[in-house]
Amino acid sequence: MLKLKGLLRMQNLFQADLARAVRLSGATIAQLVNHGMWPKTVDRTRLEHDIRTWLISLGLAEASLQEIFEPADQLKRKANRRANACWREPQDQEKELEPMLLRKQSLTPLAKQTYGLIRDPFMEPQSSDELFISPDIRYVRESLYQATNFGIFMAIVGESGSGKSTIRKDLHARLQADSLPVIIIEPYVLGMEENDTKGKSLKAGDISVAILTAVAPDRRIPQTYEARFSAVHKALKESARMGNRHVMVIEEAHSLPITTLRHLKRFFELEEGFTRLLSVILIGQTELGIRLSESNPAVREVVQRCEVVHLNPLGENLKGYLQKRFDRAGKPMAELLDDNAIEALRKKLQGQNGSKGSYSMLYPLAVHNLLTAAINAAAEVGADRVDAEIVLEV
Repeated sequence: MLKLKGLLRMQNLFQADLARAVRLSGATIAQLVNHGMWPKTVDRTRLEHDIRTWLISLGLAEASLQEIFEPADQLKRKANRRANACWREPQDQEKELEPMLLRKQSLTPLAKQTYGLIRDPFMEPQSSDELFISPDIRYVRESLYQATNFGIFMAIVGESGSGKSTIRKDLHARLQADSLPVIIIEPYVLGMEENDTKGKSLKAGDISVAILTAVAPDRRIPQTYEARFSAVHKALKESARMGNRHVMVIEEAHSLPITTLRHLKRFFELEEGFTRLLSVILIGQTELGIRLSESNPAVREVVQRCEVVHLNPLGENLKGYLQKRFDRAGKPMAELLDDNAIEALRKKLQGQNGSKGSYSMLYPLAVHNLLTAAINAAAEVGADRVDAEIVLEV
């Protein structure tokens, strides 16, 4: 940030006052004061002159304004020099794509104090009651719950931040609340990759070990693959006779090797009589959907048995989703966002992507990060609420 920011605070001046004085948007001034990012659409020398003139008109001595456009410390001076050298006004398409690259945002103490946010509206849900249930989510939730009664093979596919892990947590919470005799099996390896060249891959042998560890922890694990698979079948049958049901959930399934995907068919087909002994749930990013495409002959037999469900963007559910979030934080949404801000959020996170056609990043994580950044920027410039201009310029 610039030394100008500290000066404004010392003089009890708001960035909104500065924005009005130099006739620029509050978001543009926030980018300048907080991050040292000079707008390319305005002559820097003239803008520096206008800012100094305004401060002098308020009674500040000219000598005290010599270094106000320098970074606040040496480390940030270097960072801002690199940023100023590379930064340029984004083109329309770049503005549309930028939000998906926003890093994790957190509400600043100033934002919390300014708008009375005792609880962060965008913190992780703490219970199933706090979930926003769209038609898509309702179908996935009920399908997963039914997996505890009937054997199903399902892949849940969604962009990063679309709510996949939240759905998995919700399944655990519902099963615990209902005290159902369901054993959840979650095979994983650290740093899982699709092959052993990139990292460690999850193989059928690892899955067998995970099943035996969860279902029959006292049983010795055989060394050979066939003996291990036979032990899995026997353990699942014995557990089922005791009244247990079994669901295997694999996260980051887009990193599964093709051979492991094919082996999952064998696990899913384990049965006793007409009863399937194991449901298989795969959770992964969009690459998983591509791997399970009908045009991929390597996994044809898996595709014929696996239902693929895509988690769609919030779309028309955006306003309802935000309403739910602010309600759980105890803050009326209308006090913090105007209707134009919500439409600006929609515009910012969806649009056209050249020859690839339309796109949408209206997923919970992207919405959270963009709105959090907008709320922080609004607090910095002293705005009463977040409006469309602030959303479009963060």
